[in-house]
Amino acid sequence: MTISARQAGAAATQAANNKISKYSQLMTTHVFYLVVVETAGTWRHQAVELIKEICRRTTTITGDTGETVYLFQQLSVALQRGNTVSFQNTFTAG
Repeated sequence: MTISARQAGAAATQAANNKISKYSQLMTTHVFYLVVVETAGTWRHQAVELIKEICRRTTTITGDTGETVYLFQQLSVALQRGNTVSFQNTFTAG
């Protein structure tokens, strides 16, 4: 049994570690935020922090306090749609 089957967020943690290794050189010259979301919907804390910051800045400009909820809803729908496509692609034409 894999660790992702036993521990919530394990796949996201592994993906984050892989991205940190892959982009370590880039991180010396750029601001680097990990955006890792598991297909089951588990978000890494850095992804949540980034989205909240984007929403905070957007709310400051627009004055719309619903920006955070709206963006998280849109991202959740996009994730569900992506999961649906991935799931449908597991079926073979028979």
